[in-house]
Amino acid sequence: MLVHVGRSARAEGREDMLTAAQWTALRFFARANRASRTPSAFASFQATTRGTASQVIKSLVQGGFLERHASDTDKRSVRFEVTGQGREILARDPLRHLVSALAGLSDADHATLARALPDIASNLARHRGDRGFGTCGDCRYFEDRDGAAYCACVASDLAPFEIGQLCANFSTTSTNTEPTGSKP
Repeated sequence: MLVHVGRSARAEGREDMLTAAQWTALRFFARANRASRTPSAFASFQATTRGTASQVIKSLVQGGFLERHASDTDKRSVRFEVTGQGREILARDPLRHLVSALAGLSDADHATLARALPDIASNLARHRGDRGFGTCGDCRYFEDRDGAAYCACVASDLAPFEIGQLCANFSTTSTNTEPTGSKP
């Protein structure tokens, strides 16, 4: 059923002419925190090689959906920002219908899904030998310092909007370290 839901959601939006990998990249860069808007972080998130990730990113830059910027901290590194054109196409994201369908769940089902998905993603990442991804607010490095958000991993204050963004340095707070059950 999960495969069917995913395919149904991806089947929409063909009019925009973006590939599934391009949609994933555009969504990633729109949701990633400033330190994670890099080719390496996207490659890890997409579970692909840096070369493949770079080609997807290059196509989005050429299409005007992403802009390339030198890193503020390391001039050899680059980060990417979603352009106005990228935000416009994200407003037509084929997954918006999936989001609407999820909004129709009961509060209890929504809460169960919200708790389960990060664990599923972490379990899959562990099987690949990766760290996984999550939001700053769900990370074990996240600290509330007298009402101010702080990331202990990179020793940096976080702006309120960054708390819900994806992070390449994410480390789960879950005590679940092994996949549970054998359900597909």
